[in-house]
Amino acid sequence: MTASALNLSLALPEIFLLVMVSLIMLADLFLSPGKRESRLVNATLATMFVMFLLVIYSDSAPAGPRLAFNGMFVLDGMAVLLKAALALSVAFLVVYSRSYLSARSLLTGEFYTLLLFATFGMMIMISANHFVTLYMGLEILALSLYTMVALQRDSAVATEAAMKYFILGALASGLLLYGMSMVYGATGSLDIAKIAKVVGSSHGNDPLLTFGIVFLVAGLAFKLGVVPFHMWVPDVYQGAATPVTLLIGSAPKLAAFAFVLRILADGLAGMANDWQGMLIILAVLSM
Repeated sequence: MTASALNLSLALPEIFLLVMVSLIMLADLFLSPGKRESRLVNATLATMFVMFLLVIYSDSAPAGPRLAFNGMFVLDGMAVLLKAALALSVAFLVVYSRSYLSARSLLTGEFYTLLLFATFGMMIMISANHFVTLYMGLEILALSLYTMVALQRDSAVATEAAMKYFILGALASGLLLYGMSMVYGATGSLDIAKIAKVVGSSHGNDPLLTFGIVFLVAGLAFKLGVVPFHMWVPDVYQGAATPVTLLIGSAPKLAAFAFVLRILADGLAGMANDWQGMLIILAVLSM
C-alpha cells in the first residue's frame, strides 16, 4: 500500500483518539487515588475537545468525498458532521456522569478507557467505505458496550443484562456477517462503491442479493433495537448504570445511522425497492 493510498491525514482524529486511549490506560496505573478521578475526567474531556477540533479542521480541505487506506475509509460531509456530534455527545456524557460514577465507586480508568474505545469504534463505522471496516468498527463498539454494562460486578441485574446483550449482540453480528457474505457472493466485492456499481448494472434482481439484504436489515434492526428485534433493550437499559444507558441510547445511534446509509443508501441503492419496504415496516412497528 503506497503512502498516497494510506493518506493518514484523513484519519487523524481516529489516530489521536487511539493514542490518547493508550496514554490514559498507562496513566491510570500510576496515578494516586486522590488525583485519579479528576485527571481521568479532564483527560477524557480534553481528548474529546481536541478530537472535535481535528474533525472540524478536516472539513477545511477541498469539498467532496476523500478516500484513504485503498478506499476502505472515506471522509465526506456526513462523516464530519456525525463525528463532530459524536465528540460533543461523549463530552456531555463525561460531564453528566461524573457525580453518579463517583458516588458508586465506578469512576475508574476502565470506564473511560472503554468509553473511548467505544467512541473509536463509532468513528470507524461513520467513515467506513468497506464491509470489513464497517464490521471492525461495529465489533469494537459492541465489545466495549458489553463490558461497560457489566462494570457493576456486584450487581446480579447488571451481569444478567450484560449476558443478554452479549448473546443477542452476537446473534445480530452473525446475521450481519451472513448477509454480507451473501452480498459478496452476488457481487464479488466487499467494497461499497464496487457493490453499488455491480448492483446498478446487472445484479438488480439476483435472489442471493435479496436474501443478503434481508439478513443485513435484520442484523441492523437488532443493533438499533428496532421492533420486533428489541427484546434486549428493556433489560439492558435497566441493568446498566445510568451513564452507560445514556451512552447506549445516544451516541451509537449516530454511528448506526451512518452504518445504514453506507450499506443501504450507498452500496445497495439499486435494490432500494427491496429494502425500503422492510425499513418502512420496521419504522411503523417501532413508532
